[in-house]
Formats: sequence, C-alpha cells, structure tokens
Amino acid sequence: MLAYLPRPPTDTSRYGTFPQKPDLPAAPGALAQDSQQQAGSAAAKRSALMPNHPSPPHHCGAIVPGEPALPRSRSSLAAQHHPGDPSRCPPAAAPEAGARWCPLHALSVPNIPSSARGRTPARPTAAAAATTVPTPEGLQSRRRKLLEEDGPVAQASKRQRQRYVTKVGKCQVNLGNIQEKKRFLSDIFTTIVDLKYRWFLFVFMMCYIVTWVVFGTVYFFDAWARGDVGHRGDPEWRACIENVDDFISALLFSVESQRTIGYGSRMVTANCAEGVILLMAQSIVGSMIDALMVGCMFVKISRPKKRAQTLIFSKNCVVSRRDQQLCLMFRVGDLRESHMVDAKIRAKLIKSRQTAEGEFIPLEQSELNLGYDTGEDRLFLVEPQIICHVINRRSPFWDMSAESLRREQFEIIVILEGIVEATGMTCQARTSYTEDEILWGYRFEPCMSLEKGAFHVDYSRFEMTFEVQTPAASAKELQELREHSTLSLSWEHLLQPSAR
Repeated sequence: MLAYLPRPPTDTSRYGTFPQKPDLPAAPGALAQDSQQQAGSAAAKRSALMPNHPSPPHHCGAIVPGEPALPRSRSSLAAQHHPGDPSRCPPAAAPEAGARWCPLHALSVPNIPSSARGRTPARPTAAAAATTVPTPEGLQSRRRKLLEEDGPVAQASKRQRQRYVTKVGKCQVNLGNIQEKKRFLSDIFTTIVDLKYRWFLFVFMMCYIVTWVVFGTVYFFDAWARGDVGHRGDPEWRACIENVDDFISALLFSVESQRTIGYGSRMVTANCAEGVILLMAQSIVGSMIDALMVGCMFVKISRPKKRAQTLIFSKNCVVSRRDQQLCLMFRVGDLRESHMVDAKIRAKLIKSRQTAEGEFIPLEQSELNLGYDTGEDRLFLVEPQIICHVINRRSPFWDMSAESLRREQFEIIVILEGIVEATGMTCQARTSYTEDEILWGYRFEPCMSLEKGAFHVDYSRFEMTFEVQTPAASAKELQELREHSTLSLSWEHLLQPSAR
C-alpha cells in the first residue's frame, strides 16, 4: 500500500553556513515509487510546468483490489521493491468503483508537511482487524515515523539558521585575532564615533577631566616650587598665580582657564613666565579637545544610520510572472516626507558552493541584476516601489523551480543607498531574504490610491500579497517548453503546403 503513497518532500535544514542538506534514507515502501515516477516522468513534467492545468486523474493507491499482499520479512520486501528493476514493481490496477482518485500534480503534495503525513496511519483492512500481529504496512509506517523524527533532517531543522545579515541590516560577522590594532588609533575620529554610547560618553568626560587634573597638578607644583604655598597670606609676596595656595585652588584655576569662565579671583600674573606658557598650552589643548569631542558628538547624533530606520523593506520576496518572464520581486518604501537624493539599489546572492577542482567557497557573493544596464536601479523613492529581478539566463535562479527552492540554502542581501536631503550625508539601508522568505506564485497588493487630488499611500497594505497562477517549473524549463512549442508550430507550418 505504501508503494503508491507520495514521497514526502525533503524539509529545509537550518544550520551552519549554508551546507548541503542531508537526505533521509529512503524507506523500503517508497522504493517502488521511484520506478513508478520514472515511468510517468513525461506526464509529471508536463503537470509540473502548469500546475493549475487540469490533469487526468491517477490512482492514489489507498486500497487496490486484487493487489498481491506485501511480504512480512524485511529482506523479501526490499527484494520485491528493488529500485533498479521496474519489472518487480506491482502493476497499477485498473480503476474500479469505490477506489480513490487524485489529479496528477498531487504526487508532489507541496502543501502537506512531511511530519503530518508521517503520522497518518494506514487504512485498516479486514485481515488486519482480525489478527493482532502487526502488518508490514504498520511496521513501515512506524519505521518511517521514527526516521523522520530522529533523522538528521529533523535534528538539523531544530537548529537556528545563522543569517549573514539580519532583517534590520546588521551584519552578523565578528572580527577576531586582529594583530595590528594600532591601525584603529591612526583613525581616532572614526574609532570614537563607532564606540557605543556608554563608552563614547565615558571618553567624552575623561578627556576634559584628565586635562583639568593634569594642568591643575602642574599649576600646584609650580606654586609649590616657587614658594607661593609657603607664603600664603603674605601681602608683600609677589605670587605667580594669585590665590593658588593648595591643590583644590589649582584645580579650580585649571577649570576656569580652560572653560574661559574667569571669576576674577584667580589669575596669572606677569611675575613668572612659566605661568603664561602653561596658560597658553592649556588653551590650545582645550580648543583641540573641544573640536574633536564636539565634532564626534555631532556626527554621533546625526549619523545616517538613524535615517535608515525609516527606509523599510517587505518581509518576503515573491516570484511570479511579469511580461511572460519569471521575476523575483520585493518592495521598498520611505516613511519620511524628505526624500532620498540619488537613491540606488542593488542585491547580492550569498551562497556556498564547491568548484570543479574541489575547492569549497563559503558565502560566495554574486550580483543580482536589478536593472543596472537599463537604469532601473536608480529610484525616485517618493512612493513604495516594487523592485524586480528578471530570472533570465544570466540569473543564478535560472534553473531553480518551486520544488528545488525548498532544498536550496542561500541568502539575498538588498542594499539601498542614497543621500539624505536634510544633511547631505550618504545613507545605506540593508535587509536580507532567505529561501524560506520567498513566496512562489504571489504578487504584492497595490497600496496607492487617488484621494482629493493627491496620491495616498496606505502602508498597512505594504506587506500584503495575493496568490496568482504561476508555473512551478524553472525559467529554464519554461524557455525550453516555449522553444519546443515554437519549433513544433513552425515545422507544422512548413509541412502544411506539402500536405495539400
């Protein structure tokens, strides 16, 4: 009975940096299905190309009258359902009354999860109800259930998929074992700006506090060396710095001098040259610290990364036909009324592969054409726009179908760049789509309408999609089918005059 049941599709694994997905060992009851699918490959391919086309019914094999009983031993079962010998497979019975029927494209069963089908019990028969000995069908169903629950695919699916770029645009790459860290000090401005806010504020405060304490200590040491501290309260003593007779007073004089407060009670006199030199040095150092810290604070607050929070992307990609071609599409939008100047968009495909020489390339980046040659990648981002990638011969998705999409592991990185109109800084927004976030056979719903002489954008419909009729075959197969149909029509047209 299990020989006629459809094989469950391979689940999507979620682990590692896009390795090849492990396959479950085939159950003995499913071996006979291989020869059956090979015998009807032409009809199955025609049904896969047009899944919505009505197909002739095929027997699902729930209960086949006159079917020989399956052997009880595992060795004889494997010998009967040998995958290499189609003659050993049980013949298809003629349709009779009471038998179950299903269309041809139901063999793929794309909408039924494998775990649910693995838990579906076999239909009991009269012989099975009369005896307590487990039948081969029950044993095979139990064995397939254990394989699905304890197999490598089920264990791998429990692991979390590691993304290269998160949905909010953060790159999940940690840099380690950097030997030449002095390179960060050579670009101290960018290093300070890239710090987190708690460390940035700590550096901001310590720059002022350290300079105040250092110059205050120098002032106090100068007053102590010249004898100003020992002649405290002597009206006839000519001090270098008036009213600086301990460390606290020297620290106050340092803060007042660098911040140009000038209360008037403490000042540098002309009785010593070193006091004037120290005051000039502190003024220059204070100006440099003000320029650096104020500049870092301004850049930290007005970074274009915050502007990227108002640039949104759709959560899913869709694949459907547009102008008789399969297209991969997603939607972008801008929530602010101040527009992005010279907005450009591009996409990268992140996928691991192995070369012909056996070299493994992890996370290889390849370009997805979003209209670079025609200028469609330059956007006038006033309203939400649907970005389209045409799946042609140069596309990496040329030979990918709806069924093979479930077995692939890749990630699409979308990068939107532009100049912020208010500040003139370059802004970059990023997001990513995995193979689980691609909807085959869907389109985006319109979100614009004309109201009161202006166009109105309804962002509540930004993520909405609807299903459309789309072939489940790859773009390559559709092109071959189209060329074959054109060639057949041309040949019939050439033979038509001779037939007359």
